[in-house]
Amino acid sequence: MSEQPHHLAIIMDGNRRWARERGLNVLRGHNLGADTLKDICSYAYEFGVRWMTVFAFSAQNWSRPKSEVEGLMMLMRRFLQSDAEELLKENVKFRVIGRRDRLGDDLVELIERVETKTKSNTGLNLTIAIDYGGQQELVAAARLLAEEVATGIITPADINEDLVKSRMASSMLPQVDLLIRTGGEYRISNFMLWDLSYAELHFTPVYWPDFSVADLARALEEFGRRERRFGGDAPDDMTPDIGSIIEPPKNLQ
Repeated sequence: MSEQPHHLAIIMDGNRRWARERGLNVLRGHNLGADTLKDICSYAYEFGVRWMTVFAFSAQNWSRPKSEVEGLMMLMRRFLQSDAEELLKENVKFRVIGRRDRLGDDLVELIERVETKTKSNTGLNLTIAIDYGGQQELVAAARLLAEEVATGIITPADINEDLVKSRMASSMLPQVDLLIRTGGEYRISNFMLWDLSYAELHFTPVYWPDFSVADLARALEEFGRRERRFGGDAPDDMTPDIGSIIEPPKNLQ
């Protein structure tokens, strides 16, 4: 396989639609989505991915029905309780980004316990974004910098890209190389706005519960064919390939 992304980000979209189209409770879709995540984590590292960040619950998701939110929180607890040993076994280093003050104390305790258990692991760096928003992350970093300027720790002239990044909740994460969004939507939904600056984008109509290792391999293969220029000039014969960005529905392939 050709060059692979060092840092892969995924917006795991389509769980609810997958369930509704089958007449099932939406939590069934979320449960299967959790299984998909475990499968993709196992294979991503084999494909050369070293960092993987997934969007599990946005700051806006609190507005969903109470029963769904409670079910999602229970699913996260179950994932951390039942899969912590598997993460250790597979040498995965686990962390969570996002607000924790709105999560239950028991969930926060579970998160911290798994983060501590896996902090010395040297395999896949798996980050799950929970109660997270890219704009909110930037605002929080700006507030920290403003406080440091006000107290004389730094001056406005000290502020640059590296300093901003160092004050972000995702400061430990490298820039995203490839973003995959499942579910057929073509937007980034307030996810990792700073770190997506030069990311390649791959949109697929496949719902997250149906997203397979073959789908992952296809996205990584397309990434390997792209020429990343980071704002530089393209060769004269280079033309955008929209087909490598947006995967057509399977019934049109």
